[in-house]
Amino acid sequence: MTSSIFVMSAAKDIDLKQQLDINVLRTLCAIEDFGGITRASEHLSLSQSAVSHKIKRLESNIDCDLLTRRTGAPLLTKDGQRLVAYARRILSLHDEALLSLSKQPLSGKIRLGMTEDTTSSDLSRILGRFMRLHPNVSVRTHVRQSLTLEEELERGEIDLAVMQIFKHRRLPTDLILYEDQLYWVKAQDLVLNFDRPLPFLAYDDKCFYKHWAMASDQVCAFGLETVLECASSAGIVSAVQAGLGIALLTGQNLTDEMQVIEEQFIVPPEVSFIIRVGQKARSKLVSALANEVALEGTKIAKLRVA
Repeated sequence: MTSSIFVMSAAKDIDLKQQLDINVLRTLCAIEDFGGITRASEHLSLSQSAVSHKIKRLESNIDCDLLTRRTGAPLLTKDGQRLVAYARRILSLHDEALLSLSKQPLSGKIRLGMTEDTTSSDLSRILGRFMRLHPNVSVRTHVRQSLTLEEELERGEIDLAVMQIFKHRRLPTDLILYEDQLYWVKAQDLVLNFDRPLPFLAYDDKCFYKHWAMASDQVCAFGLETVLECASSAGIVSAVQAGLGIALLTGQNLTDEMQVIEEQFIVPPEVSFIIRVGQKARSKLVSALANEVALEGTKIAKLRVA
């Protein structure tokens, strides 16, 4: 009884004219996720003016400025940041409620491959939520290098993969999570001897960084000698910091103990973190999981790249 009275009392303090529209909340989240109205409008398949109108209508309705609209300023105001936090919780419950009431529940098995550097806590949370929403779906996951996952996709051994590739090797059907830059790095106190091959730290024989570095004489005229292979990014980072050699690492793995090598090396290609669905696995079930991960992808990017 006390709880009911509290809810009724709280409701009296709310202006019922100030409604939060689900679609507008989704638009606001997209603006933050994609870094502005222009890219959000492309993602939502709406015109920029339509997106701007939605946000202005919401601002008028709740009497708050949500976007700063000043060059160089943060995208969202403090009120905007506060509302986005609530919006994500509201949207999560909204979508979960709709899925739970679906008359055609999803069922079946999904074989998912991931690279080690995509197995973040956020991706685990996404998978956990997906499996709660679809209890009749079984997701089998394993962690491999990107080249291995590409081969498994081609052979039909997995249904989809969350992995990284060079940006120029993306396919039109790939769902992009985020992008990052590769850097040549070494320990701050490591002195390089360019009179002989430099000690190189690689993930393993399936490391496409290594394949690129070893394939071209133009990468470095002095040559490379692989002195360590480790499938873990944490292991490569530790080896670099210990001064065991040089390595190629993405921006998200750089630390203050490292020095980026900018001279005498060719600038490495950019990398993209993507979701790729196998040609033999284009089903409603697999697409549902791919889209679920893609919708959360930019939040993973902010945690890992920022």
